[in-house]
Amino acid sequence: MRLLPWTTPDAGPCLLITDGEGGPVSDLADSLEEMQLDIGEELLRYARAMHADPKVPDREFRFLSRRLAEALGDALRVART
Repeated sequence: MRLLPWTTPDAGPCLLITDGEGGPVSDLADSLEEMQLDIGEELLRYARAMHADPKVPDREFRFLSRRLAEALGDALRVART
């Protein structure tokens, strides 16, 4: 079974029973996981740039912090599969 990178409407895990051969749902999951990792890398670049700028407002750091937490959650979900 494969844990998919999305949840059910009630926030439960979505699982795919697969033989490891791939298929349309597996391919979609692969694409979404890759996109999630790309977003995480982009957020990390923003974070590093923001830390280098002492004039960045606190509200921007809070916004970035929320997005980084989401990206970390996505990355951990991908890493555990």
